[in-house]
Amino acid sequence: MQTATIVVDTLSRLKQIATAGFAVGLHLRFTSAAYMFECYPPEFRELYARQGWLMRDPTVRWSMQEQGVKRWPEFEATDDTGLFALAREYGLTFGHSHSIHEGPNFSLGGFSRSDRDFTDAEIEEVGQLLRRLHDVTRPRAPLGAEAHDRIRDMAIVATEQLDKPG
Repeated sequence: MQTATIVVDTLSRLKQIATAGFAVGLHLRFTSAAYMFECYPPEFRELYARQGWLMRDPTVRWSMQEQGVKRWPEFEATDDTGLFALAREYGLTFGHSHSIHEGPNFSLGGFSRSDRDFTDAEIEEVGQLLRRLHDVTRPRAPLGAEAHDRIRDMAIVATEQLDKPG
């Protein structure tokens, strides 16, 4: 199976589980992701970017330092930004974050639902799906500029397509 197909299929499955949306950053070095996929509500994404929350977001800070999974309520006690209260206003009511650390880079994801909390089985599956995305997009010496550009373009298109209901 081609990398592009694996990425699209995996993102589609994530959208089925994280029905209110998600953000996945793959192979981050410092604060730059090789690939970024987002399908949180566009209004929330715009506000998040405009307010510069990336480096203040408790889930991102945790993901940069730790590996594993953590449910959002565990972050709220130390959230001095009000980000979780704001997220709930946009339907991002229940959520969790995953991070994978390997070598000089890491991948992370935040996943949300509005209707109910994630089951343990769903959290495990989301972790496996994030791992699949991390592995399939791992930088390889022979990847080449054309393949890299194609996957980056897919990140933009997939984000736009995942925004559409249904």
